[in-house]
Amino acid sequence: MKLISWNVNGLRACADKGFFDFFHAENADIFCIGETKMQPDQAQFDTPGYHQYWNSAEKKGYSGVAVFTKAEPLNVSYGLGMDEHDHEGRVLTLEFEQFYLVNVYTPNSQNELARLDYRMKWEEDFRAYVCALDAKKPVIICGDMNVAHQEIDLKNPKTNRKNAGFTDEERQKFTELLQSGFTDTFRAKNPDTTGVYSWWSYRFKAREKNAGWRIDYFLVSNRLMEQVTDTKIYTQIMGSDHCPVGLEINL
Repeated sequence: MKLISWNVNGLRACADKGFFDFFHAENADIFCIGETKMQPDQAQFDTPGYHQYWNSAEKKGYSGVAVFTKAEPLNVSYGLGMDEHDHEGRVLTLEFEQFYLVNVYTPNSQNELARLDYRMKWEEDFRAYVCALDAKKPVIICGDMNVAHQEIDLKNPKTNRKNAGFTDEERQKFTELLQSGFTDTFRAKNPDTTGVYSWWSYRFKAREKNAGWRIDYFLVSNRLMEQVTDTKIYTQIMGSDHCPVGLEINL
């Protein structure tokens, strides 16, 4: 089974920059999309052979996630089931016979860490949510999780130590999530690989210089890791400030 996750930074804009060329060429079983920045009625995308599920933010042009899947899920859940978190279209959960898929777009802590306190609450509630799922059947989590976990995961760790996405607090919450029973599939398969990132600022020619961050993930319940056959970061694919990431798993 092949899964792909891509923060497209606006699906309508990315569709004009080759999104569907990549989508059709990869022919993934499940394609997860982050930061759609749209309501489903604002554009129609024809994806024969795929079921489409959307969770959009109430605020137009902001956040939002979607999943296009060949297999119809048993059940679909929108959000975390908590009012304080569920107005921004950040979580879609699809239940399949053998696993849960959770597509997430984690809130950014923002400039001057204006939203760090909220982010900490989100992290606690998200971890509790996925752990409750994991108690029922294995979980695959994917998306832009807005944190570079270790120094190896970004080009300039020392100068970013107190910036959103690389604070000690955010990194610790990611550690706690992993310690709750999940594995970062790319790092597990590539423990010493450096210079491979999934996001680059639009400023300072960051992508040209490969001054990036790895903040897009596929996490799996620990008991699924032995079934993971490959992980990918499609650094050559343009169209967004993020590139797609992928997982291949025998299920």
